Amino acid sequence: MKQLFEVLVFMLIGIVLLWFGYTLFFTIGIPAFSGFSRRSYRKKTLKPAGESTPGEPQTCPVCSAKLRSGELVSSSAFPSLNGGKDRFMHIKGCIYCLRGDRNRVCPVCGTILKGNEILISRLFERPGNRSHVHVIGCTRCKGPGARQKA
Repeated sequence: MKQLFEVLVFMLIGIVLLWFGYTLFFTIGIPAFSGFSRRSYRKKTLKPAGESTPGEPQTCPVCSAKLRSGELVSSSAFPSLNGGKDRFMHIKGCIYCLRGDRNRVCPVCGTILKGNEILISRLFERPGNRSHVHVIGCTRCKGPGARQKA
């Protein structure tokens, strides 16, 4: 009878410890033990303001409007001059900023663009992934004839 009582006490202590460990590491949400890596935890909580994730609507780089599914940004990509994976691209804008609903603003220098001005950017093509666009500036701050700061 004494051995049966000891077995029951040890089983009860084991169940309490398992419940405590599960509650501590999975329910409360310590990132290192709840299935999140530190890098993915940071990405979810500290996402930059203008960045969007796959599946979400994309953002127009000219007027910062969230685009709906099927809406595209008007742009022209030129062939690569050096045979690499990057090439120059001119971005005109989305349907909202081209028809005048929103102000067209250069994300580099902050000036409001006129109807004929464009953004100069580089298009980096990644095999198997979506292409990445890096905006260099507008025709005023980075275009031909623009004053370069020394």
